[in-house]
Amino acid sequence: MSKEFDVVVIGAGPAGYVSAIRCAQLGMKTACIDKWLDHKNKPSLGGTCLNVGCIPSKTLLESSELYHRAQHEFESHGLKIDGISLDIGQMQKRRVGVVSELTGGIAGLFKANGVTSFAGSGQVVDSGEVKFTDHDGKEETLKADHIIIASGSEPVELDIAEFDGQRIVDSSGALEFEEVPKKLGVIGAGYIGVELGSVWSRLGSDVTLLEAVDEFMPIADRQVAAEGLKQFRKQGLDIQLGARVTATKTTKKGVEVEYTQGDETHSVTFDKLIVAVGRRPHTQDLCAKGARVDLDDKGFVNVNDHFRTSLPGVYAAGDVVGNPMLAHKGMEEGVVIAEYLAGQKPHMNYDVIPSVVYTAPEMAWVGKSEAQVKSAGTDYRVGQIPFAANGRAKAMGQQAGFVKMIADANTDEILGVHMIGPYVSEMIQEMVVAMEYKASSEDIARIIHGHPTLGETVHEAALAVDGRPIHFPPKKKK
Repeated sequence: MSKEFDVVVIGAGPAGYVSAIRCAQLGMKTACIDKWLDHKNKPSLGGTCLNVGCIPSKTLLESSELYHRAQHEFESHGLKIDGISLDIGQMQKRRVGVVSELTGGIAGLFKANGVTSFAGSGQVVDSGEVKFTDHDGKEETLKADHIIIASGSEPVELDIAEFDGQRIVDSSGALEFEEVPKKLGVIGAGYIGVELGSVWSRLGSDVTLLEAVDEFMPIADRQVAAEGLKQFRKQGLDIQLGARVTATKTTKKGVEVEYTQGDETHSVTFDKLIVAVGRRPHTQDLCAKGARVDLDDKGFVNVNDHFRTSLPGVYAAGDVVGNPMLAHKGMEEGVVIAEYLAGQKPHMNYDVIPSVVYTAPEMAWVGKSEAQVKSAGTDYRVGQIPFAANGRAKAMGQQAGFVKMIADANTDEILGVHMIGPYVSEMIQEMVVAMEYKASSEDIARIIHGHPTLGETVHEAALAVDGRPIHFPPKKKK
């Protein structure tokens, strides 16, 4: 006998678990299927983000930054620490503990909201029907008025650098090293590569990042990317651009990597190699042979403006529907689907989704880059203020970076804001709110910002758009 629900969600990552909770809040009888197993082989909700992505990586970034600062920065504050040492086992134990608390928290939220959780795999059989297979192989059919696919994504594997879980690892394996590699290679210098490279570099690895394209982090504003490259190289990261890996070979000593850079061929051996060249949608075996869910040529699920797939009653959200592959984007898509199903009129604005890189300094942005504004032919003005002019940043000893605000020259509407510096992951939220409500640079300039705060740099950048910053000399007009 099949079980019946109003909604069945496949996947309990950010898009899936949030959508399931919102559906339940709106009065729908909801089930959520997820197959993730933790290090103890127990079911664990939260998907890649909570288990091996956003949360554990930020936990290690925080721990490694504290270690680095204790070694290199505390003395300037008058804090002398003799004989500081690294306990990688305790660091990893803390990471696992943080993950366990949060994934367990989702289980508690499911219970509190009345979401039925199924541990195993889900497959769309047809409209209104999902085949559930538990971890012991037992199958049953779940009936539902609506099905939401939120199966997420998985790391891209290279034919020339296949994962072996020991020497060559994906981003998940890179979080689980039991000792600090002496020499670490990373293929890819995007979000994930730079963050993971930063973790192990701070802990003592000699880290080299091999990036195939000639520009560093092309997704970011060029000035932010240039400052990031400068700061990361200053910290000891060896970032090689235009470095295209052509072959790898695992030996007893490590991983031999060959790559070309221009007309030259190079060979280098690493103790460990992380492959961080992107992620692809997890759609394998997601639908039964007869299920008519259309995919694009890259394997993403095709959806319309209301996230409906080609199969009636079936929806999709999160990484599985395409870029940007960001947890917070997936969460909001999950909420939007739930509210559509409840007959509401939700809102999703893809133009103001913030992006964050959790390095030190952090990088964050929202809206258009200066290059995008320029290519669109829009007349614009720019206000840019360094953190070196900010009292709080100086007191913290973290003056690297700046805030850059771009506004329409005619309407003064803010078109994009780009930051690199301390805690810009938090500061960018003010600009997300501002841009959602179509604020002008003058609106931000007129808002009183607390003193001394890092947020004053945003205020000064808004003033600088109009050529009137207070705490930094204005640019001379040509």
